[in-house]
Amino acid sequence: MTAPLLAIENLHVAMGPQEILHGVSLSVPEGSIVAVLGSNGVGKTTLMRAVSGIYRARQGSIAFRGQPIANLPAHRIVQLGLSQAPEGRQIFSNMSVRENLVLGGGEVGLGELDRVLGMFPVLSERMKQNAGSLSGGEQQMLCIARALMRRPALLLLDEPSLGLAPKIVAQIFDLVRRIRSEGVSILLVEQNARAALRIADFAAVMEDGRIALSGPAEQLRDDPRIAEAYLGGHTH
Repeated sequence: MTAPLLAIENLHVAMGPQEILHGVSLSVPEGSIVAVLGSNGVGKTTLMRAVSGIYRARQGSIAFRGQPIANLPAHRIVQLGLSQAPEGRQIFSNMSVRENLVLGGGEVGLGELDRVLGMFPVLSERMKQNAGSLSGGEQQMLCIARALMRRPALLLLDEPSLGLAPKIVAQIFDLVRRIRSEGVSILLVEQNARAALRIADFAAVMEDGRIALSGPAEQLRDDPRIAEAYLGGHTH
């Protein structure tokens, strides 16, 4: 059996004396979209930050392409092929769209620019604009595009639909599908369970810093517990 692209085993993460993650285990098979669902404050963003090297593991392991990464610095993890589009669209608002993308490319440089802009045509029309002048949806696209500039094998997407109008949310999720079709695996943290379960292959529900439920996304869509908690009582 092929090892998953990302394997998280028994992960514990603490902020000072308070433990936030209590033994989380999760894997992302190559070529898949894995969604992590759950309400605010259950540890989803902490999980993403631990994977990307911002937070340290107190216990447990994180392996990317079979290599342990739990104690590597964030920049080294990026170099290995793992990029994150963080929650809250953390773009450089006083820089142009082009400058944001160039920064995202790092030592890879501009080699990916044409390919990335092909996926985000609206950004190619805004290259000279200040990133802060973009609409919320365009800023989210820039955040994702910047993360793709290093051609990662795995993209971490933290709440990409947050604060966006339904029409823009649909565009963002279509983009996520397109990114996967380009060969990028995706770990998606999302409060919009309905949209996430529609595009994910696998999903996990977090509660109180633990994985409460996991399985194929199609199976979770039909689970009455998910419907009750996240889909307004309707499974479809």
